[in-house]
Amino acid sequence: MADIVPLHKEEPRGLVLREVSGNVLRLTLNNPPANTLSIAVMEALAGELDAVAKSDDIRVVILAASGALFSAGHDLKELTTHRADDDQGRAFFEKSVRLCADLMLKLNRLPQPVIAEIDGLATAAGLQLVASCDLAICTDSSTFCTPGVNIGLFCSTPMVAVSRAAHPKQAMEMLLTGETIDASTAKDFGLVNRIVPKQYLQQVVNKYAAVIASKSPQALRIGKRAFYGQAEMSITEAYDFATGVMVENMLKSDAKEGIDAVLGKRTPEWKAE
Repeated sequence: MADIVPLHKEEPRGLVLREVSGNVLRLTLNNPPANTLSIAVMEALAGELDAVAKSDDIRVVILAASGALFSAGHDLKELTTHRADDDQGRAFFEKSVRLCADLMLKLNRLPQPVIAEIDGLATAAGLQLVASCDLAICTDSSTFCTPGVNIGLFCSTPMVAVSRAAHPKQAMEMLLTGETIDASTAKDFGLVNRIVPKQYLQQVVNKYAAVIASKSPQALRIGKRAFYGQAEMSITEAYDFATGVMVENMLKSDAKEGIDAVLGKRTPEWKAE
């Protein structure tokens, strides 16, 4: 297995660790003890996503975290220190929340599928991070919540991703009560795909990544973009849009190769775009 190396050489303890294995990139939040999404962490992760978006070699991204918590969301200590600013923190709050929103959009718009690997608590913007990934696999001891309402701060930006991943009334239940839900409930709500024992988490996630990475890179990129694009349309618009996407996809070299492979009873050989 490849060594995990820091994102930035000037940081002895990289805030985001990266490991490449074949066509799969594993990014690990490394901001203990709570993996809070400080400005530095979000900038580091955004930088990694910008870099991988340009890669033809990476086909799947895994987003994991070190330590006992997946992520506790925004760094409250960092936010609080700026209440002493002349504007009572407004400019810094705007910077932090906007950076977080832009990070979630990068995950959504990344050409490669992203799998969240969760072991522990994912709360507030940490849950927003999970909900913004394409797939989510967690341990049976993982927990999830949007607790902002408990401290007088409704989780409005996490709400955007959570309300698109979970059923509306169940998303609102989390947002209004601030209560923590277990892994089983999170799966019922639609926030995670699979629940596995802790000792098998990485093995299962790696298997999912390998299966997806074995597919046509052209089809993966086209499909992810189309999935989120049609979701914002009416059903009539969605079918018109998807029809055009399907035709363009059929004209791609991988589609020709895939169909020829089926007819020739052989394994397809995909080409990088």
